[in-house]
Amino acid sequence: MKTLELRNLAKTYFDPYAGSHVNAVHDVSLDIEQGEFVSVVGPSGCGKTTILNMIAGFIPHSGGDILLNGKPINGPGPERGVVFQSFALFPWKTVLDNVGFGPKMRGVSKPERDKIAHEYLALAGLSHAANRYPNELSGGMQQRVGVVRALANNPEVLLMDEPFASVDAQTRMTLQEELTRIWQERRPTVMFITHDVPEAVFLANRVVVLSKGRVLDQIEVPLARPRVWDDLIEDETFKKLSNQVLQMVRSA
Repeated sequence: MKTLELRNLAKTYFDPYAGSHVNAVHDVSLDIEQGEFVSVVGPSGCGKTTILNMIAGFIPHSGGDILLNGKPINGPGPERGVVFQSFALFPWKTVLDNVGFGPKMRGVSKPERDKIAHEYLALAGLSHAANRYPNELSGGMQQRVGVVRALANNPEVLLMDEPFASVDAQTRMTLQEELTRIWQERRPTVMFITHDVPEAVFLANRVVVLSKGRVLDQIEVPLARPRVWDDLIEDETFKKLSNQVLQMVRSA
């Protein structure tokens, strides 16, 4: 069942310095199935984040269609959760209230949204941090809060824009393993933007490679789950897929 459909998607900007229009995205068509984890990679400036922002409804598209469960997307909505590179937590709210913010905006009662928040914090191994504030947490813990905050609102699609780019390498690997574990338990539909090719392959069921605002290729990732780095770092299939994707990105 298709959850997200992009049909000949296009985005044109006017560049005031050049005095002309720039085609940032043109003729992108892509289907993402319900419960699928799709990573999107490509060189800087290829349109990855622009596509994500159009799906999120943050910017309008210039042409084509974006359909969620068959209905057109024309603006932001709670059915699409977004996790940014920055942690974007409310510093004046506890971790519990940060995670419960989405349900609060939907009118969920305080006892029920606390129950939801506690459930997702337990899923991410953060129950002990429920009454802390963001500035009392490490960067990795803050990003885990950001992920479960988006999930707690029960979105149809989770959009992730390089969410682990600002943490150290060891924390990043831990977060990647945590994300795959949470995805396996809850099976949200995920579109994950990254510059990191091994990360893209490690996380995804399918990797989409972009080049100059177009889809260059799509590579299925048949690696078994659960996935942990200790098992995959020397795995020949993983290395072959990563090299295949990397060569495409370098030639894009």
